[in-house]
Amino acid sequence: MKILKEIGSEEHAIVYLAEFNENKYVEFTESIQPPLKRKDKWVLIISSLFGCPIKCQFCDSSNYYYGKLTYQELLAQIEYPVLKRFPDRIIKTDKFKIQFARIGEPSFNLNVLDVVDNFDNLFVVENFIPSISTVAPQGQEIFFEKLIELKKRKFAKNFQLQFSIHSTDLEYRDWLIPVKKWSFDKISDYGKHFFDKGGKKITLNFAINSSDYINAELLRDFFDPAFFIIKITPINPTINAAEKGLVTKDTFDYNEIIKNLQKFGFDVILSIGNPEENLIGSNCGQYIKTFLDKGKNFGISYTYIN
Repeated sequence: MKILKEIGSEEHAIVYLAEFNENKYVEFTESIQPPLKRKDKWVLIISSLFGCPIKCQFCDSSNYYYGKLTYQELLAQIEYPVLKRFPDRIIKTDKFKIQFARIGEPSFNLNVLDVVDNFDNLFVVENFIPSISTVAPQGQEIFFEKLIELKKRKFAKNFQLQFSIHSTDLEYRDWLIPVKKWSFDKISDYGKHFFDKGGKKITLNFAINSSDYINAELLRDFFDPAFFIIKITPINPTINAAEKGLVTKDTFDYNEIIKNLQKFGFDVILSIGNPEENLIGSNCGQYIKTFLDKGKNFGISYTYIN
């Protein structure tokens, strides 16, 4: 793996742009969450695919796809920031989280599960939190069957599973995520099976720019708050999101949405990144699109449209 660019700050996040082979680029990030320090919580967000074939409307990796990362290519994204800071592989932080959520739908790559399963043979850390974010595409049942077996066997209390559904308006959801995907019924049934008493609830993620796309009563019809938690995030300023007018305005008021969800019994997480992270590009998009658009000539920072 060749690191082409590192952008960001030690105080917030660093994005790495890396090359494996010709036309095979990934990006991955490391971040902390001020006022927490790295010794309190450290998060890596890594890519599962070279691009992504799903083509979500606000995602900058929807413009290219070159296949799956191997086990070693996945592992390299973890080893690079870890060994830079902890060469003895003893990760000195109270919480260490790896999210398979940067570029690519994780369920398209079974190597993701092998990396999670083998993590404790390669590194030492007190509290390892694996996390997978998925749109739950149809046809990936083998991945999800293996995921639930792995979770029950090794991570009953500390695995984070997130379904990115983004809207209760099914027509809008299909436009936003243009792939055949699990119904709410199927996600609900799987989540109940996935959940373990004393463990983490399954997250339903909504990246929104309008209150029209979360119907709390409809959600409650499908999802039991005993098993599911709601996470609300803005649609961050990726290039594609900005061009389609999807970016959430800074003045957007989440209060009514949160109150309605709480009225139906849901716990709600409002996750709005530090503005510095948008400038870094750690939570809003893919550097690779900029890199490729410039003829593989990367500028000094991520370019997005305000």
